[in-house]
Amino acid sequence: MAAEDFEVLDDRFRACINPNAKLDVLATGFRWAEGPVWVPAWRSLIWSDIPNDRMMRWDETNGVVSTFRSPAGLANGNTLDREGRLITFEHGGRVSRTEPDGSITVLADRFEGKRLNSPNDGVVKSDGTLWFTDPTYGIDSDYEGNKRVSELPTRNVYRLEPDTGRMTVLADDFVQPNGIAFSPDESLLYVADSGATHIRPDGPRHIRRFRVVGGDRIEGGEIFATSPAGLFDGFRLDSDGRIWASSGDGVCVYDPDGTLIGRVLVPEVIANVAFGGPKRNYLFICGTTTLYAIRVTVNGATRP
Repeated sequence: MAAEDFEVLDDRFRACINPNAKLDVLATGFRWAEGPVWVPAWRSLIWSDIPNDRMMRWDETNGVVSTFRSPAGLANGNTLDREGRLITFEHGGRVSRTEPDGSITVLADRFEGKRLNSPNDGVVKSDGTLWFTDPTYGIDSDYEGNKRVSELPTRNVYRLEPDTGRMTVLADDFVQPNGIAFSPDESLLYVADSGATHIRPDGPRHIRRFRVVGGDRIEGGEIFATSPAGLFDGFRLDSDGRIWASSGDGVCVYDPDGTLIGRVLVPEVIANVAFGGPKRNYLFICGTTTLYAIRVTVNGATRP
């Protein structure tokens, strides 16, 4: 990686980056690239291009980029469940699962009889439950969704039991809940609030940290970090608990103690990141129009 492509703010960052690594451009030509997830069984990255209502695929074996699904329910975030099935959070208003035969199962589209806003990002806990965010980005305009009035009084973070369909509200005090991830041991839950967009310019642009209590509730919610440029959107953790977060000027890397230790500088606003490859040390970066990637010297976290 060229020196001008990263910024070391703390010596702890040097152990995360190989100075000889190179920022790769894997694909371009998107309107708003989002929701990257590595699928080991396919040796591929799946990600979303929301305004174009499609999901894309990059094949590690040959570097070929293809359309995975179109239309795609205005898909945004993606993750895998404990069985390796693709879970998608759709701005069209639902949470879906792609079955092994390619069929799609709707896991949730309403809460207490009211339509969800636009499920954004989510993570699967080791017990199989889905924890996801539901801001209004997909219903605020027709650009990345379908404009309509929200049926819900708040923009919530939910816990969903896929087998029963039971949903509970984990938090309802966000302006716009966005990216979400667990610490490696699942004792902490991190959730971004990007309310500075669409709602008010002086709104939140930070990541909050919660304690996971009893495996199905959260407490706390203090501000862990505030974005130094633009907003935090999606983020992922490495196996040592560092947070690799999208922002307005690249990927911000935070030590678990909250210190910003460095940045991977990318020439676009970043929406989301994901660790992938056989060793989970290839960092995929969704810029506004382009999918980037870089080899790092840490490994993405896995569920217990």
